[in-house]
Amino acid sequence: MTKPITLKGMTWSHPRGYDPVVACAELYLKETGVQVEWAKRSLQDFESFPVEELARAYDLIVIDHPHVGQITKEGCLAPLDVAGREAEREALAAGSVGASYRSYTWQGHQWAFPIDAATPVLAYRPDLIDTPPTTWDEVLALGAGKVLVPFRAPHSLMSFYSLAANLGHPCDVSGEGDLIDPATGVRVYELLQSLAANGMADFDSDPIQVFEKLAAEGSEIAVAPLLYGYVSYATDGFRPNRLAFADMPVLGANGPVGSALGGTGIAVSAYSQNRDAAIDLAYWLASADVQRGPYASNGGQPGHATAWEAPEVNAPTHGFYENTRPTLEGAWLRPRHNGYMAFQDAASKRINVALQAGEPGAALIAELNLLFRQSFANA
Repeated sequence: MTKPITLKGMTWSHPRGYDPVVACAELYLKETGVQVEWAKRSLQDFESFPVEELARAYDLIVIDHPHVGQITKEGCLAPLDVAGREAEREALAAGSVGASYRSYTWQGHQWAFPIDAATPVLAYRPDLIDTPPTTWDEVLALGAGKVLVPFRAPHSLMSFYSLAANLGHPCDVSGEGDLIDPATGVRVYELLQSLAANGMADFDSDPIQVFEKLAAEGSEIAVAPLLYGYVSYATDGFRPNRLAFADMPVLGANGPVGSALGGTGIAVSAYSQNRDAAIDLAYWLASADVQRGPYASNGGQPGHATAWEAPEVNAPTHGFYENTRPTLEGAWLRPRHNGYMAFQDAASKRINVALQAGEPGAALIAELNLLFRQSFANA
């Protein structure tokens, strides 16, 4: 008698990251007889814990795309572009929300499939303001105590990236020159300084912590203008105050474009003893029917456009997907080379030191450009 297959998976510790994969695992067990046991790590661990160590302990790993260059170099993930499944991959690529699918394509292979799509957007309290701000001048005009932006590393850098790209001068990911031209860099940094000077920058909070402050009972904070969208907070009853979502406020003239793409993908360990079964699960979990159905209905934030367009997915979220889709379609793809993750950590912390010390922008931008060039040493 064939021994039943049990796969082990690792995801991140938030209802949006954990609940949908657990619910889908129950359905998958009924359909296939394959069991998937999911574990979870904190958001901070998720962003920084070595993927190679996870790959040695789990068959399936939920990852974010900036790790792709590093994990490809380490050889710890199995490519998902297996022969005979080209039509399925074409359907997944066609259903990508923005660059979500492409973000896991690296050096000719597909290393993960998007199961969650996110980018910095605007969140607000519809009971405190009728109309969300659409420009950064309108954001600043709301005044101290009404606006909060998460600046805990790496999110200050995500804001920096997003604003630069929105101006029409996105950071250069190639490594062939500077990360950003000095004039644009200084202009963006000065806007971040304005947020910090007006008490609108929270250096101790990540997006989830800012959402909790926004949605808390008695909170008077009305707007979080730029942070990774979380559909959980758009649903009735999740927290004392429901949040509404809109496109990112603009600094440039091209609309809500350029926010630093996030989201997560499902990857398979190269060390898995059940690699084929794990790859089957990855294809299934990322598919349109699963993403639109059990993944979305169990608190997930799908990575497939079919779900983003579905009325039954938008209705319980008060239009979260419809209202932020333009920002996600215009999102900017971060660097992914081997060596990038160390730069992301160092650069975001350096920005925060500069902001809190009131340092001038020109020297900081020169330092960021140097750090970025150095990050390609082992690429």
